[in-house]
Amino acid sequence: MKRTLLLGLIILMLLSACKTSDSPESTKTDKSETDYIENKGSDTIVNLALAWAEQYQTLHPEVSISVTGGGTGTGIAALINNTVDIANASRQIKSEEVIAAKANSVDPVEIIISKDAIAIVVNPENPVDQLTIQQISDIYSGKINNWSEVGGEDRPIVRLSRETNSGTHVYFLENVLRLGEKDNKTLFSTDTLLLPSSQGITTETSQNPNAIGYDGLGYVTPDLKVVAVAVNSEGPYILPSADTVNQGTYPIARDLYMYTDGQPTGVKRAYLDWIRSAEGQKIVKDLGFVPINYTP
Repeated sequence: MKRTLLLGLIILMLLSACKTSDSPESTKTDKSETDYIENKGSDTIVNLALAWAEQYQTLHPEVSISVTGGGTGTGIAALINNTVDIANASRQIKSEEVIAAKANSVDPVEIIISKDAIAIVVNPENPVDQLTIQQISDIYSGKINNWSEVGGEDRPIVRLSRETNSGTHVYFLENVLRLGEKDNKTLFSTDTLLLPSSQGITTETSQNPNAIGYDGLGYVTPDLKVVAVAVNSEGPYILPSADTVNQGTYPIARDLYMYTDGQPTGVKRAYLDWIRSAEGQKIVKDLGFVPINYTP
């Protein structure tokens, strides 16, 4: 009898130990894919993405959204490597990036989430208030090096650009510096200062009377002077705004994108649908970008 009781106690202790060792696994609280979204990429979009995430999480506390920048190239690389749910991009994905993604069993799907203009900005002390696309190209390629060559004072031009990982940098290179010509191989002047953020462009231009920079419309601050831009010297010279972007009259305008692996489903689809809704697009307008459903 004693042996039977002792054996029973041993069995109960073993069962209790097994249950205890299993309990951490059974009470795991790691976030599942259905309630967590990782969002990474374009620095142009990052403030907009943060504002969207904050508002959406207020409306849907069951959803957690992580937003980081790093540039369009960083976001697309993360998409290719399948380490991000949504990649932000201020340019379209390149054909070679699509090939690399598909080689890794990733199918990039493009969603337009807003529109933007690239504003050409100078210091408020600079008397130059209009430039053609060709003049901007010549400034950034180093053909024009003094403000007096474009109607300004006798001052050296300080060229400011986003760094090469930026989608804005790539768009500006292809559509402004190279005039949208596929066979054009024009490069930035070697003395162009490459800055890691839109805020860096804004700060340096506002403090340097010789500087010229370019930035998304949503990053233009009152301490900058925005230059009117024309396709050619015959004009008209147009300032960037929501109206001129939608009318197609401002010549340096673009769409902004989010990319997913395949058609978004579940929580990702709900979030992207909300971003493109009137409520999400109101935040676009509030931050100085151009809504996809814009009305004056």
